[in-house]
Amino acid sequence: MSGRKIISFENIKVACENCSLVSLCLPMGLDPDDVEKLDEIVKRNRPLHRGDHLFREGDKFHSLFVVKAGSVKTYAPSEDGGEQVLGFHLPGELIGLDAIENEEHHCSAKVLETSAVCEIPFTNLEELSSQVPSLQHQMYRLLSREIGHDEDILTLLGKRSAEERLAAFLISLSERFKRRDFSASDFYLSMSRHEIGNYLGLAVETVSRLFTRFQDEGLLKVERKHIQLLDIDRLNNIIQGEERNGNKRQYT
Repeated sequence: MSGRKIISFENIKVACENCSLVSLCLPMGLDPDDVEKLDEIVKRNRPLHRGDHLFREGDKFHSLFVVKAGSVKTYAPSEDGGEQVLGFHLPGELIGLDAIENEEHHCSAKVLETSAVCEIPFTNLEELSSQVPSLQHQMYRLLSREIGHDEDILTLLGKRSAEERLAAFLISLSERFKRRDFSASDFYLSMSRHEIGNYLGLAVETVSRLFTRFQDEGLLKVERKHIQLLDIDRLNNIIQGEERNGNKRQYT
């Protein structure tokens, strides 16, 4: 196991050091006074629990949210009356950017586990951004990153096989945890198998079979929601279609 930290609510202080507010200000060279101004507009709410909502589809847009500890999923109604999972948001990630244009949320955001979330009133952020040009520039970068993420998801859910989708999902989580100085190979999945399948466009039975098969093949070790990635290189090979000598087995 690497020396990196496993994400947990107890690591809230570490999460604060690695949240989006740091990427909003420090890399852009803000002076201490500007950092303090940004800090002043942030609302630090009480801890939220599984099932709590940050906002629901149709709610008026007022604020952006940053996950400090824990995790949040975004979802929209599906055609069959259920949920279509749109994304999973980890510590340091921003939620609500899609609602800026029409000033209304087009999806809902639900907490997956005990979490701490910062709220940034958008009116205050706009006002501060007009005073601090580098902050405005960083907002553009975050919007660009959001668009890039959407494009990655479309690619993931396009013509990839079931095993490629799950491998890509696990590698994506690994890289996102690593960027925040958590363990890239040892972490907990706050989302259920059903939610993973919903997100990837796979049946829950397929997700369970693939986890079992990946474990049997020495790619990972799974114990309930605790995941250890044992062979990240081979998982990347699966994503590239290089495993099985071109004989990729298909699951639906």
